[in-house]
Amino acid sequence: MHAMILDENRNFLWAEVPDPLRKEGEVLIRVHAAAVNRADLMQKDGCYASPPDWPQWCGLEVSGEVLEAPANACVRPGDAVCALLGGGGYSELVTAPAGMVIPIPEGLSMIEAASLPEVWSTVYLNLQLEAGGMKKGDVFYMQAGASGVGLAAIQYAKQLGAEVITTIDSAEKAAFVRKLGADHVLDYRTEDVRKVIEAHPPTVALDCIGGPLMGECFRNMVFGGRWIMIATMGGAETTINLETVWRKRIRLIGSTLRSRTPEEKSAILQALQCELWPLFSAKKLITNIHATFPIREVEQAHGVLRRAENIGKVVLTFV
Repeated sequence: MHAMILDENRNFLWAEVPDPLRKEGEVLIRVHAAAVNRADLMQKDGCYASPPDWPQWCGLEVSGEVLEAPANACVRPGDAVCALLGGGGYSELVTAPAGMVIPIPEGLSMIEAASLPEVWSTVYLNLQLEAGGMKKGDVFYMQAGASGVGLAAIQYAKQLGAEVITTIDSAEKAAFVRKLGADHVLDYRTEDVRKVIEAHPPTVALDCIGGPLMGECFRNMVFGGRWIMIATMGGAETTINLETVWRKRIRLIGSTLRSRTPEEKSAILQALQCELWPLFSAKKLITNIHATFPIREVEQAHGVLRRAENIGKVVLTFV
């Protein structure tokens, strides 16, 4: 098979590599599409390697056709599926534990399905499991609202009845997230989100930015609030008044999906299939595909994310 590997200088190279060997309990998939995630950009830059037992090239979520599957798996050869991976999705063939491979939602295309596993697993993990669930009347704060995770988190929080605060960087992105139900949409380049946070103290925050502003907003969390850190795109340092943490019983939670066990990821994916896939088929949840690129144009695809041009997901196609 061919895969988009990284050469010794960390440049992309479409190269012939050995076909993956399916182990017991795994599914073999012919890839139709692979979504691009910011973790892929970090891996390309040499600072976020795949776990040791996964291929050492990019790709965390794919869609495709099952070629081989265990007899007790919920999918069969010929099924259209999507899968969550630890790495290696930028290739013609992949293998994954059977629990991390699920049917695509009825009515969605292969390209749409490739955009689902990583971001929706991230959102479900953090809002449902790490945050201990959300309810009507909660206030949810999510920066980068037009990113793949941002669009998913806004929709999920609204499904749970929350008031949503988010930030964007263009009028086009603002209009899109408002259509999804975001209640307070701010352009972080020209508007001060701190005023909105003070007026609407969050119960839950999902933070992929961090940086100096994080500590200033953190102090306005409600009593018992949960602030979940998943990335530090705005910087890894901030200042937090620790007295605020214990007096208000605020929980600061660090979270990643990639390093979790196959069993943990499988449980999340089964929950997505049962709870959220019917909402996609009913058009109550959507995935927005910003752009598609053939796999050989992966540099252009990464460039869209690096420049933060995307509203939603960028997807690579193989067929």
